[in-house]
Amino acid sequence: MSRLDLATERFQAALESLENAAGSVGESLDSAAKLPERLAELEAERERLLAKVAELEEEITVLSGLTEEVEGRLDGAMGEIRAALAR
Repeated sequence: MSRLDLATERFQAALESLENAAGSVGESLDSAAKLPERLAELEAERERLLAKVAELEEEITVLSGLTEEVEGRLDGAMGEIRAALAR
């Protein structure tokens, strides 16, 4: 091989490497362009989840109150049954 052939091969290899790198940069730029949209989606999902958590916390509070009421009524009914059985 002549020096010109070797130089041509090295030039071709360098050109291919540069084209590959440029393709990667293009893909990275495309991904970066989509980041604000993805961030907005994630923020919206976060807000939905926070609202759901608040809703569930409120439901827990209501259920806790109902549980206490049922517990009080059961204790009262058991007391009345014990009193009736003791007679």
